[in-house]
Amino acid sequence: MKKIIRGLRYNTDTAKRVATDSYSNSGDFQYWCEELYRTRKGNWFLYGEGGAMSKYARSVGQNETGGGEDIIPLTRGGALVWLEAHTTDPGVFEEYFIDAIKDA
Repeated sequence: MKKIIRGLRYNTDTAKRVATDSYSNSGDFQYWCEELYRTRKGNWFLYGEGGAMSKYARSVGQNETGGGEDIIPLTRGGALVWLEAHTTDPGVFEEYFIDAIKDA
């Protein structure tokens, strides 16, 4: 998917997918899948898709919704917050956010 937001082009085909999280299966109205990406220039964004009862739902008629998809730009801090909520892989944190990690 490609989307231009505030003059910046976000493209899932050219960016690097860093992490993925999902809920349920694509036939479920509440299904969602989110993928965290980093562009070649270091910008972060989230690509998401979901069913008719997900946050990616779109209006398809009067009082009707269907599944949809979207790209959401993230700050570096927003990407870190998303990772903390959606992955437990320490390798991802160490690769992209080593400067933000401290020993407890």
